[in-house]
Amino acid sequence: MPAIHYRGRFAPSPTGPLHMGSMLAAFGSWLLARHAGGQWLVRVEDVDPPREVAGAVESQLATLAAFGLHSDAPVQYQRRRSALYQAAIDQLLAQDKAFACHCSRADLASQHGIHRYCVASQQRPQPAIRLRVADGSHVSFDDALQGRQQQDVDREVGDVVLLRADGCWAYQLAVVVDDAEQGITDVVRGADLIDSTARQILLQRALGLATPQYLHLPLLLDSSGQKLSKSQAAVPVDAAQPLPVLRWLWVALGQDPAPLEATASVAETLQHAAASFRPDRLQKTSRRAPIQPPG
Repeated sequence: MPAIHYRGRFAPSPTGPLHMGSMLAAFGSWLLARHAGGQWLVRVEDVDPPREVAGAVESQLATLAAFGLHSDAPVQYQRRRSALYQAAIDQLLAQDKAFACHCSRADLASQHGIHRYCVASQQRPQPAIRLRVADGSHVSFDDALQGRQQQDVDREVGDVVLLRADGCWAYQLAVVVDDAEQGITDVVRGADLIDSTARQILLQRALGLATPQYLHLPLLLDSSGQKLSKSQAAVPVDAAQPLPVLRWLWVALGQDPAPLEATASVAETLQHAAASFRPDRLQKTSRRAPIQPPG
């Protein structure tokens, strides 16, 4: 894609219908892109077929359309991008920045799941491919909302899986390659993914790719404090009643409710939201989702 000063994205995994938490990330990322006068793209992260739910892709895209959130470029699907991922793996292997690993989870249990050296009890028919994370790999970055973040990737994460032993591309590889290939300048997503950012930055450096700006939005929690996506409270949003949901999400993002109170359509609501959005009012901390979805 041609260079642009701001290009954001929303990248759902097709593991079920969109709920309030995923819509908060979608709406928040769309607002930030519109505020910057940039583009907003949609990418379907269907890199993990065993977790994919039949019909989820169509449901998610239909929900986004009902909320007036349309990608500024054709929707991309990770399942069609294997050649890009393989090229990245080949580059890293050729430069000795990645290696084949036969270790299983059971093998790594004594190391708390953190791979620092191979301890495989037997050879696998198809080994995993891991990024070689050097000792002392300390990564820090400034999150545009959450502030300074830092992680000792070698000690806290270990050698990062890029290709799983079951033949599936790992999320960390796919997201880094996709963001670079699509020219994403700003990654806006939920705070549950902030822990992945340091290892993604390491992988970007290993591949010689630019690092985008990151902003991690607060999570929506259920009444017990559990992340909504893992909760029974994560019911699908009602695509037939988008206005109450948009107004609730607007307030959840710290915005003044007044500009959206009298809007009569999705298009009018989004127009007022884009014109009135103030990034400095974004909320940093997680909050409770409504017991019943707005509507």
